[in-house]
Amino acid sequence: MTLTMDAKNKALTSGEPSMDFHLKQREKEGICILDLQGTLISGNSEAILRNKIAALAEARAVNIVLDLAGVTAIDDDGLGALIHCHARIVVSGGSLKLLRLPLHLNLRVIRELDAVFDVFTDEQDAVNSFFPDRAVRRYDILEWVQRQENVRARRQKGSPA
Repeated sequence: MTLTMDAKNKALTSGEPSMDFHLKQREKEGICILDLQGTLISGNSEAILRNKIAALAEARAVNIVLDLAGVTAIDDDGLGALIHCHARIVVSGGSLKLLRLPLHLNLRVIRELDAVFDVFTDEQDAVNSFFPDRAVRRYDILEWVQRQENVRARRQKGSPA
């Protein structure tokens, strides 16, 4: 099942434009994956995320991965929403994990997320983390910093990132 929500918290039909934030729900091996797109900031976007997580918790779908690859910005309210969602899912007996933190996010935001969440760079590793008998490669914040430095160095030399 795929469901996309826009910033007005209504379901979008295929091809319909969204405002500044939307999420798409899909499932892999029984794990709910939410693909986030746009800015996760004070207002509608963080409310959409909180409402979606609350609905999933009520439906007992409590093993969730948030794919942040399409997130363009996270402010303090967006960070607070992510932490709130994590707490809501933990209280419901589940786990909320993050996937693909964007390189352009503020280092403070990355540090805060890394302190609260299990973070992964590979979707299959994130899914595998819900199954104790599977091998998992975890996110390393030092690798993230090194990748960011490499991107900056390539940009300074004029090479594409």
